Amino acid sequence: MERYFSVAIVTLLCSLMTFGMALTVARTHKKTGILAPTMNGDPLLERTIRAHSNSIEWLPIFLPSMWLFAVYWSAQWAAALGLLWIAGRIAYFIGYLSAPLRRYPGFFIQALAAFALLFGALGRIIFLMMHG
Repeated sequence: MERYFSVAIVTLLCSLMTFGMALTVARTHKKTGILAPTMNGDPLLERTIRAHSNSIEWLPIFLPSMWLFAVYWSAQWAAALGLLWIAGRIAYFIGYLSAPLRRYPGFFIQALAAFALLFGALGRIIFLMMHG
């Protein structure tokens, strides 16, 4: 199990990131005076909720891909790409809150990391199935 410590830590950091985004949504509700469950009426609140929701939408792509990449390729590379994904998501979140067009650099970074993990794992699994 020690082989996967780095991937486990990245998984927990991902959870902390998601929790931090949720706290930002709650603070933005309070700041704008628009209390839950209302999710619209202020552009900052709408961007904050959308940035958080989009990050959650990517979790089912990112997490299994990272773990399968770790199992079938390398735990260290999976963790490194996972940290890159988190950095991209944070850049995306911060960028989106400031202006919608500023989300694109972070989106590109996280998408690149997620797809490297996804297609890396998928390719390796198919290779092993065909040659194993």
